Amino acid sequence: MPEQNFTLTSPAFEEGQRIPPRHTCEGEDLSPRLEWSRVPAETRSFALIVEDPDAPDGLFTHWLLADIPADQHALVEADTTTGVAGRNDFQNPGWGGPCPPPGHGDHRYYFRLLAMDTESIGLQPGASKEDFEKAVDGHILAEARLMGRFKRG
Repeated sequence: MPEQNFTLTSPAFEEGQRIPPRHTCEGEDLSPRLEWSRVPAETRSFALIVEDPDAPDGLFTHWLLADIPADQHALVEADTTTGVAGRNDFQNPGWGGPCPPPGHGDHRYYFRLLAMDTESIGLQPGASKEDFEKAVDGHILAEARLMGRFKRG
């Protein structure tokens, strides 16, 4: 992936730092604001996946979002209108905030924003992670990552 300067940030938390409770099951469970820059010139849309590799049963998907317009460079907090939302592992469309088992320790949450070479990957609302992965395959120009942490009592 040639564009190594493609960046993803959030005013809610810094890389590797704690995700505030308002974005988790201990708070309002609102998706955090995300901002990106240095986008590859060929980008026609974006797709987003948020995963927790530290979940007790393996990789847990918290958010799947496709067809974010190419001229957009941020998602506002609690955004539910942009793009097409896939089904997270809570079995709901859209954002499902961090909610590790109490006492399970620190979990890492990887936000991966994909710059796509097509305006639409054809994802249906509520689609599975498998459908998302098939749809983005072969269309990714670059990837920007942001990692936040969270743990419960």
